[in-house]
Amino acid sequence: MALLWLLSAVASLAEQRFPPPDFEGGHQLPVTTTPPARALTLDYLDVGVLGLSLGLAIWLVYRRRSRKGLIVLSIFSLLYFGFWRHGCVCAIGSLQNVALALGDRSYALPLAVLAFFVLPLAVAIFAGRIFCAGVCPHGALQDLVLLKPLKVPPGLEAALSVLPFLYLGAGVLFAATGSAFIICEYDPFVPVFRLSGRALMVLSGAALLGLSIFVGRPYCRFLCPYGALLKLAAAVAKWRVRVTPDNCTQCRLCEASCPFGAMREPQARPGTQTHARDRRRLGWLLLLLPLLLAGGGWLGYRFSAPASRLHPTVSLADLLIRAQGSPPKIGALTPDDLALERARQAPQEILAAAAAIQRRFAIGGWIFGAWVGLVFGVKLISVSVHRPRTDYEPDSGDCFACARCFEYCPNELVRRGVIPATTLTAAAPEISGPPGLDRS
Repeated sequence: MALLWLLSAVASLAEQRFPPPDFEGGHQLPVTTTPPARALTLDYLDVGVLGLSLGLAIWLVYRRRSRKGLIVLSIFSLLYFGFWRHGCVCAIGSLQNVALALGDRSYALPLAVLAFFVLPLAVAIFAGRIFCAGVCPHGALQDLVLLKPLKVPPGLEAALSVLPFLYLGAGVLFAATGSAFIICEYDPFVPVFRLSGRALMVLSGAALLGLSIFVGRPYCRFLCPYGALLKLAAAVAKWRVRVTPDNCTQCRLCEASCPFGAMREPQARPGTQTHARDRRRLGWLLLLLPLLLAGGGWLGYRFSAPASRLHPTVSLADLLIRAQGSPPKIGALTPDDLALERARQAPQEILAAAAAIQRRFAIGGWIFGAWVGLVFGVKLISVSVHRPRTDYEPDSGDCFACARCFEYCPNELVRRGVIPATTLTAAAPEISGPPGLDRS
C-alpha cells in the first residue's frame, strides 16, 4: 500500500505529457460503440412477429401450399430477423440461454429469449419444421442463394447428419457451465447480418454462402444445433408434409426437386430372409448401445478437465497456482497480470469457485459423452432399419417444408388447376413408377 501511495504522489507531481481534454470548448463526446439496451416493447414486437410468421408459414405450407408465398416470407424474415435485428434474438442461440438458466439459478432468463426457444419447437411438434421453411433468417439466406443444387451422396449425408447433435451437446455443456456461448461465438451468418465481425467468421460465412449455391442449406443440415432439436420434434409431428394429398404416380419429379435429400423413395417389404437378417443386426446394435453410452460417458469425463479451462474462473485459478511464490510484477501490467493481482487478494475464494466449476464440468462431461454415444448408436440403428413405403414421401425430420416439391408434382398441379387433368392422363405411361414394386 505504501508503494502504491508513493507512486500516486509521484504521478501527481509529474509533468503531464498531454494536456487534459477540453470539455468546454466545443468538444464532442464520441458516439458509443456499445448498443443501448433494447426496449421491452421491441422484445414483444419480435415475439409477435415470430408468432405471426410461424402461423403464416403453416398456412402457406398446409393450406395454400405455395412456394412463392414462402419465398416472400423468407425475404421478409431475412430482412427483419437478419439484417434489421442483426440475428439477435435468434432461436438458434436461445438454447444456450436456456441451458445457462438450467445450470445457473442466479441467471434470469429473458421471456423473449424463452419464447424464441419454445415457439418453433412447439410448432414443430404439430406441423414439422415450419420455422425452417421461411422464418429462420439463417435458412432463408442459404435457400435464396441456392442456384445449382447438387445431390450429396447418401453415405456422406448420413455421416454429416450427426454433427448438429454433437454441436448441440457441446453448446449446451459450455453454456450450462457458464464458460462460453460457442454457438453464437462461431455463428457464420451473424457477421453477414451485422456487416461486421471477426475475419475468421466473415470468411466462414462467405464460404458457407458460396457452398450454398450448390449444396442445399449446408449449415442447416450439417451444423445447426437448433435444427437438431427441430428434427427430433418434427419426427413425431401430427401434421406432415405430403407431396400430394391425393395419390402418387411415382413420377420421381418430387425426388429430383428436393435439394436437401429429404425425399424417401418407395421401398418394398423385405423378404423373410432379409427380414430375419435385419432383426439380428438390430439386436446386435441394441446390445451395443449401452456400451456406446458408457464408453462415451467415460471419454466425456476425461475431456471435462481440459474443457473446464475455457471457463475464466478455472483459467484464473490455474494462473494463480502457477504464480505461487513469484513476486508481484511492477510496471506495465497486462490484463492477465491485473487479473492475477486481484485473485491474490482472495485466493481461497477463487480456488473454491474453480473447484465447483470443475465438478460441474465433470458431471456435464459424463452427460455429454453419453449423449455422443447415444447419437452414434441411434444413427446406426436408424440406417439399419428399413421402413416399407408405397409412395415417395418426405422424411418428416429432414424435410424443411420448403414447398419445392409441390411445384413439381403433376397430381398436385392438377388438383390446384394449374394444368388440366387430360395432360396428366396422356402422360401417365411415361411417369409410371418403377417396375416390380410390391404394393402389398
